[in-house]
Amino acid sequence: MTKPPSKTAPGVKNQVIRSTTLSVGALAVMNVTAVVSLRGLPSEAVYGLSSVFYYLFAAVFFLIPVSIVAAELATAWPQKGGVFRWVGEAFGPRLGFVAIFLLWVESTIWFPTALVFASVSLAFVGPNQKWDEAVAANRIYTIILVLIVYWLATFSTLRGLKSAARLAKWGGMVGTIIPAAILVVLGTVYLMSGQPLQMEFAWKDLVPNFSNFNNLVLAASIFLAFAGMEMNAIHVNELDNPTRNYPLAIGLASLMTVAICVFGTLAIGVIIPSTKIDLTRSLLVGYDDLLRVFGLSWAAPILAIALAFGVLGGVTVWVAGPSAGLATVGRAGYLPPFFQKMNKNGMAVNILIMQGLLVTFLSIMFVVLPTVQAAYQILSQLTVTLYLIMYLLMFSAAIHLRFSQPNTPRPYKVPFGRAGMWIFGGAGLVGSLIAFVLSFVPPAQISVGSPTTYVAILIGGNIFFLIIPLVIYAVRKPHWKTTEGTSAFEPFTWEKEGRHPSTEQGTTAAVAGSP
Repeated sequence: MTKPPSKTAPGVKNQVIRSTTLSVGALAVMNVTAVVSLRGLPSEAVYGLSSVFYYLFAAVFFLIPVSIVAAELATAWPQKGGVFRWVGEAFGPRLGFVAIFLLWVESTIWFPTALVFASVSLAFVGPNQKWDEAVAANRIYTIILVLIVYWLATFSTLRGLKSAARLAKWGGMVGTIIPAAILVVLGTVYLMSGQPLQMEFAWKDLVPNFSNFNNLVLAASIFLAFAGMEMNAIHVNELDNPTRNYPLAIGLASLMTVAICVFGTLAIGVIIPSTKIDLTRSLLVGYDDLLRVFGLSWAAPILAIALAFGVLGGVTVWVAGPSAGLATVGRAGYLPPFFQKMNKNGMAVNILIMQGLLVTFLSIMFVVLPTVQAAYQILSQLTVTLYLIMYLLMFSAAIHLRFSQPNTPRPYKVPFGRAGMWIFGGAGLVGSLIAFVLSFVPPAQISVGSPTTYVAILIGGNIFFLIIPLVIYAVRKPHWKTTEGTSAFEPFTWEKEGRHPSTEQGTTAAVAGSP
């Protein structure tokens, strides 16, 4: 996730709003808030100036393609289901269910890594940086705080999506946009003031050294840092003249996102030597150091609290959103009745409890693995790989649907016709595949214990979480489909036409076993 940070939750916005209520600037800011997370900046700062190359690569081969392709899918198939419907329209409900399940499970795995950052932020509220760093590095403190905050967020989410969305909105502004602006301004002033720099600025360093394959693994995490732009694609119909204004909004959001990431990363790099960068603590250390240089140390605790609040807002809405999306699909016959149970506020109570138990189990990894940083890296990479599998399915579905359902009305289309779909969808597909492969390479910069164990955990984790939805789909029962789920969930286009998505011609062999 990467990849999520403060992101708009999938499943919160399922219906297309037909009124033109958004400006280009408003949608751009919504996308920036949904995507940008400051906690991932230290992982790229270790690359120095070459981090700029990785950010630009990820923007061209992931950020922009996700935004453009998701907009076509969201407007052509705006019915409930999100990525489940998009992938299901192309390849059937089995892979559609895999996609929506992966979206839920990757956000679940993301919670410990996000909350570690929140715990570190809160540790830096103290007046002494060395003491703050010692507290932040304590694994017992980390686990206790992660679990307390997560379960508080879960119980808060059980009150309904409206309160979660409100918290996410303010968390994104207070905990992401404002601190990002402060970091960029401080870093720029520091650079221009002639202070000693911990990063070399030579053009030769802009292009990475590809001779060391291990150096590429952390770069793959940039894809998670840019993930989430598809969440706001549903708002394309709220723009006046979306064919013209949506690309403008996406272009503006992409520029703002890349600018925040690039200059924020460099701000950390100029103040902290690359050899001393820590994935969980360096952002707060960077803020402390920059503020001290300009005599603003008093503001450090305020920023620490703001950053923690931003993470809490993002976690709360991500606790709610994917669970709501999975529950919607589940009530259409894809989950046992136990997981379809909703409370009076419309929240999937048993899914949320199951998610909490899984988060609790994953948090124990912080004790088992050699360091908090090693556990942080493994969970982050597992989040990346699972999310990228979902994106591979999404891009493949978009390309397939352009040819298999060419006559489906698309209020917004990927520019340049079929060639444009191959360009944008193909770029996203290739970029996601490259990042997926690189994610399995043990990083040279971080101690993760045994490289064999590291790779085995990642491979085993991916296989395990892929098998789960396939097993659930295989054993589903007709009585799982509830009356409410049936009335609320529209059939796929190919179901209405009496054919299977894998066939080009109509057929009565519609949905073998499809609920």
